[in-house]
Amino acid sequence: MIPGAGTAAAPAPTRRREGAADRHGTGVGLPVWMWIPAGIGFAVIALPVLGLLWEADWAETPRLLTSEAALSALRLSLLTAAISTTLCLLLGGPLAVVLARGRINRLPRLMRGIRSVVLLPLVLPPVVGGLSLLFLLGANGLVGQGLDTAFGIFIPFSTAAVVLAQTFVAMPFLIVSLEGALRTAGERYEATAATLGASPGLAFRRVTVPLVLPGLASGLVLAFARCMGEFGATIAFAGSLEGTTRTLPLLVYLQGETDVAGAVALSLLLVVVSLVVIVVGRPRGLDGRG
Repeated sequence: MIPGAGTAAAPAPTRRREGAADRHGTGVGLPVWMWIPAGIGFAVIALPVLGLLWEADWAETPRLLTSEAALSALRLSLLTAAISTTLCLLLGGPLAVVLARGRINRLPRLMRGIRSVVLLPLVLPPVVGGLSLLFLLGANGLVGQGLDTAFGIFIPFSTAAVVLAQTFVAMPFLIVSLEGALRTAGERYEATAATLGASPGLAFRRVTVPLVLPGLASGLVLAFARCMGEFGATIAFAGSLEGTTRTLPLLVYLQGETDVAGAVALSLLLVVVSLVVIVVGRPRGLDGRG
């Protein structure tokens, strides 16, 4: 055997496999036929937006978007979504850490039960969530009756109700993203830091937080987007009062009953805001550039 002959011949199967991939697919392990359902799936998402663009009255759109009702709804949506996302971080962040790192000896079912309750808003119809909040915090609700009697606090049909409704439906998105990031990061780096003398709090701040920042950012983006698009829980718990509880989705619904052009213009505004949120908060590497 000639020295080095086996080494020189080794790349041939690789070249053949690459050639087969080029002929029969669009990349390693991706056959051509997969692009057909993928294209249909993309069309299901993209074509409705194209329908909005087709229906829009572009000559009237600037006037419709600068009306007092539209600007008021936009300001309220951005304000409440920002507050709700902050609450999701302050409350949902620690909850995600507990679910990912917490240990309750001999009570694993309790942790599973807590997780199931936390994820409930993901599958619960939003209007049911709104009614649940109303029956909890309403004038005759489980907690609301005491708040009203003792302190004169009435939460439903107020801006605070909008924030609570948005927080209720959006918090699970942040929790899922952050818990997944924590589980992926594992605990080995924290354990290493502990062996070097770091306290649990210091190890978490200096080691864990930097590792999970991409997952946290994704969760915050999802939570903010969910808050901006919230409709069902808001209308059931907060109603639709202009300047107080009427966010953009509620205004779109009302305009759709009487002014289709206005509803289309506001819908396009929501699309633009959503795209900006996605682009700004897109995790690095999601588009393949790293």
